[in-house]
Amino acid sequence: MNPGSELRQFALQQQTRRAFLGRASQGVGMLALASLIHPALLRGATAKASANKDKWTGVVNPLHFPPKVKRIIWLSMAGGPSHLETFDPKPKLGEMHGKPMPESVTKGKQLAQLQGKELLCYGPQLKFRKFGKSGAEICELFEHIGSVVDDICIIRSMTTEAINHDPAHMFMNTGSQIAGRPSMGAWVIYGLGSDAQELPGFVVLTSLGKGGQNQPIAARQWASGLLPSRFQGVHLRSKGDPVLYLGAPPGVSREQQHDVVKAVNAINSKYEAIVDDPEISTRIAQYEMAFLMQASVPELIDTRKEPQHVLDLYGGKPGDGSFASNCLLARRLAERGVRFIQLYHKDWDHHGGVKEGITLKAQEVDRACMALISDLKQRGMLEDTL
Repeated sequence: MNPGSELRQFALQQQTRRAFLGRASQGVGMLALASLIHPALLRGATAKASANKDKWTGVVNPLHFPPKVKRIIWLSMAGGPSHLETFDPKPKLGEMHGKPMPESVTKGKQLAQLQGKELLCYGPQLKFRKFGKSGAEICELFEHIGSVVDDICIIRSMTTEAINHDPAHMFMNTGSQIAGRPSMGAWVIYGLGSDAQELPGFVVLTSLGKGGQNQPIAARQWASGLLPSRFQGVHLRSKGDPVLYLGAPPGVSREQQHDVVKAVNAINSKYEAIVDDPEISTRIAQYEMAFLMQASVPELIDTRKEPQHVLDLYGGKPGDGSFASNCLLARRLAERGVRFIQLYHKDWDHHGGVKEGITLKAQEVDRACMALISDLKQRGMLEDTL
């Protein structure tokens, strides 16, 4: 029996005219996309793929400019925090509280769940204070963030046309309300690669607050879209096993498991050489990464070895799955070379209970956000973290 011959015969049987045209059109589209982004992308990607299929170093090489940032840590408050009770004071709106909303503000706008109702102005429900040397105004509930306000940038000019949660998240992550485009993290890893050796370059962590509104965060928010799936984010669970089925089965040694991975990847490599399917390359890389993560992930999530003053700074307890613990994990991921780290903290969908909801959420995130910024700064990492 000749496995290579059998694979080649199988591939030829699958190569119908429809399959050939479909693959050809996709390939031409990807070539066009690559050439538009960077003229040397195709040449660079081909060379890198042949040199090392398991380690992706990005297609933009050399970089256009000397890099100032090595990583992105994105803290996303899922559900939609009220800007009026967080970082965007509106004194004029406070003066108009209870008065009819001017038609110039609402005309032509989509108003979810408010059609046909009398629209009245509603001013900020919480007080703002000036913090830091900059005098930036922040809701008084976020005094810990206020203590590091001179190390952050507050943007108050961003807008969106999305009026519901999932499309708004999709627009934020991909630039489109319609699913199917690559997420920002996927683009970053595709273009720049990652410095992580035993962890994915794009990692997602989620946490749920005490309010209990567990609105789902769909995996399409960190998907790779039209890019190969090797660039999608990897979701690490906050409680229990970070990755399901990552551990070795009972009675199977690490050496035995590595032998299985090598054997499967050898077969996949033969098939890939015949059909040239990027998803096979993805599977090969994922098997290798999963094997490496069996050792790296348990060490990553074991925060008990952190000094007590660091644990106290963040305010979380090891293994509690809180936003505070995830912020600490974000710093540990950054130290290990992970390029794009995205945290989602759920339960920000407050509707009529904004004042009570924001008060509760501030207790969950205020200290942890400050701790992450302070910790990165103390370690000399804040200057190259976005």
